[in-house]
Amino acid sequence: MTLIVVLFLPLLGCLLAALSPRDSKVPLYTAFASSIAAFLSSLRLITPVIEQGAHFTSAIDWPWIDGLGLQIRFHLGVDGISLWLILLTTLLVPIAVWMTGRMVADRQKDFCTLLLLFEFGLIGVFSALDLFVFYIFWEVALVPMYLLVGSWGGPRRGPVAVKFFVYTMLGSVLMLASILYLHSRTGSFDYLDILNAFSSGRVALTESQQLWLFLGFFAAFAVKVPIFPFHTWLPDTYTEAPMPATFLLAAVMSKMGVYGLLRYSLSLAPGGAQRCASWIAVLAIIGILYGALLALIQPNIKRLIAYSSLSHLGFVVLGIFTFRQQGADGAVYQMLAHGVSTGALFLLAGFLEHRNQSLEISDFGGLAVRAPRLAAVFSIVLFASIGLPTLCNFVGEFLILQGAALAKFSWAAWAALGAILSAAYMLWMYQRTFFGKPNERNEGFVDLAGRDWLPLLPLLAMMVWLGCYTQPFLQPISASTSHLLEQTTMNDQYRVSLRLPGNVSAF
Repeated sequence: MTLIVVLFLPLLGCLLAALSPRDSKVPLYTAFASSIAAFLSSLRLITPVIEQGAHFTSAIDWPWIDGLGLQIRFHLGVDGISLWLILLTTLLVPIAVWMTGRMVADRQKDFCTLLLLFEFGLIGVFSALDLFVFYIFWEVALVPMYLLVGSWGGPRRGPVAVKFFVYTMLGSVLMLASILYLHSRTGSFDYLDILNAFSSGRVALTESQQLWLFLGFFAAFAVKVPIFPFHTWLPDTYTEAPMPATFLLAAVMSKMGVYGLLRYSLSLAPGGAQRCASWIAVLAIIGILYGALLALIQPNIKRLIAYSSLSHLGFVVLGIFTFRQQGADGAVYQMLAHGVSTGALFLLAGFLEHRNQSLEISDFGGLAVRAPRLAAVFSIVLFASIGLPTLCNFVGEFLILQGAALAKFSWAAWAALGAILSAAYMLWMYQRTFFGKPNERNEGFVDLAGRDWLPLLPLLAMMVWLGCYTQPFLQPISASTSHLLEQTTMNDQYRVSLRLPGNVSAF
């Protein structure tokens, strides 16, 4: 029942916040309390996953719709891939609620209500084991984010929110078509039943059928990541969205697409995935370099971080389509690390905007003197983002590059260039913002105070933990990715020298 509690606590908080008095802090406190309760409850999901390895744990399998030729079950479960994404969601949503209290001036009740509905959808996406239920949660997560951007965003929020919604909906329609096709062939929406039908030989798809099935899923997931050239909604949406929404867009929502690629595209259409792997890897590398080069020329901190996110997510996609154990492990690890580091970057950008009413780099300068604590924290987060050893992004990027080198060395060489560029644009932004000639706008700039440390400390701790002590995270990740690659019959049986229980590899 733990998973049901984790899933429905945000929905309960959403309803309580919606019924709270508008002109008070009750909705904010309700949202924060329910999101904290969801995080504490989600910690109970860890032990079963570590004990069970690649199997789905904390499973719920209830009948829901049975009639008219349909049998849809409310089937949920958690493994080593989905576990950390659920924990990432439940960790970051309370921080987004905290940001709402500081950075959203009007209609905080409505904002908090939508944040909790968004969390409900995300947890459902990462735990659903019925494809129809997965699709419903996918749409549930889309609607509140569209409303957050369209109602509280910047001057261009209207057309930007519509563009975001249309892009995502077009991909979702093609994913729904793929789900319905699978049901027509297997008679089930259940993910595990479909896999059993394929593995037993009861259902077989031709190469062309697998290709079209894969492309249907890929359309939805590629837009959500996003993968170049489906990325055009990203910089505008990240820039116009209110800061708490941008925080969750970059840190968590982008993981929906990557999770879908890894969980469903590879296992349900392995032949199509294998046929498309080369050009998808090329698109991922283009995204890595394209995002990094555009980040170099951005005059706005928020847009710079947005393009850096595009670049880093290219690494994740590349890791998945290497079809190597190292690449898959690194992709999942990088999802977690990217959520922590990029989320922290947007949180610090929110501090800058709140104090200076601007995120144009030209409006800053010399902040290291006026705000030394902020400068120190920003430097740690920046080094984590560019992959400095002992901080979170290094492990994921290293494993991805190792997997890419095993698949095709040129992929690793080009991707490594993106890692070098990430250091260039981040350090250049930091130098212009915190050093150089002081700007008159910053004369009254306030350094980090006591309350500002509340959301920062857990993120900083996670950056160091992920960078220095990888085994607690990689053990369940490796068990699940190994099983997933074996399901696709493309596992090269890679194992590193360090052996763990259950024949699990670790970094």
